[in-house]
Amino acid sequence: MTARLARTASSLFVAVTLTACTSYFEIPIETPIRPKLDVSAFQRVLVAGFISGGSEDVDANLETVRLLRSQLRTKSELRVIDADVLPLMDVASDVRSNGNGGDTATESASESQAVPVTIKDERDLEPFEHLFANVDYWKKIGEEYQNPLIVTGTVMFTPHQRSGFVQREQEVFDSLGRRRVVPIRTYMERKGFILKPKFVFIDGRTGATLHSETFREEILYNANQSTPALSSYFELMDRLIPSFLSTLSSQKIRGTRVLLK
Repeated sequence: MTARLARTASSLFVAVTLTACTSYFEIPIETPIRPKLDVSAFQRVLVAGFISGGSEDVDANLETVRLLRSQLRTKSELRVIDADVLPLMDVASDVRSNGNGGDTATESASESQAVPVTIKDERDLEPFEHLFANVDYWKKIGEEYQNPLIVTGTVMFTPHQRSGFVQREQEVFDSLGRRRVVPIRTYMERKGFILKPKFVFIDGRTGATLHSETFREEILYNANQSTPALSSYFELMDRLIPSFLSTLSSQKIRGTRVLLK
């Protein structure tokens, strides 16, 4: 036992000595992340518009188009096309009533579904899904804008409520006036929003879908807190933008590496 204690003490002494004689240097590093979609064949990108619904306080179609175009101008090598936002809800209704273009199987499967005037939940989006498979329509749009990469899809921004126990920190003081923070669980009513966009990337040369991806973000506030819907929308989109951009262009994760000397 004595020998074991001696070896332990010796090891600790060596470790402390080495630590005392060692200098630490933090070196900033950047790790590149390859894009999910190869867009090297395109020089231009058209954020065409979105089928949107949920909250009436935010025009999710218009705001999403504006935000994505702004981000792509500064963080992508593709040239962003400035064009009017496509009224995709009207387009979907016209295509359904005219019965032209698109995937025949997709149209047959969805022709029994009526196109709703307003979109309140995700079930209301289903009758519009056929539009993204309409190769003829998107090829025509591509020809109009010189065969760009087309970004479209759906955006649901819906109010949300939840109740339950929430853990928060509370300050307490003992009899000597010493302060400490303890976690407590409180039952609370909270309200907020859920943002669920589906981004669809279409080849403007052929009208075919290249890639699609769905995201979901949620934010909740105390029931007595008044937060504008538009502020919540932008806060949730800020969380999604890096993932959206990583689909089109290489991104870099910044960090540090510790070196010993």
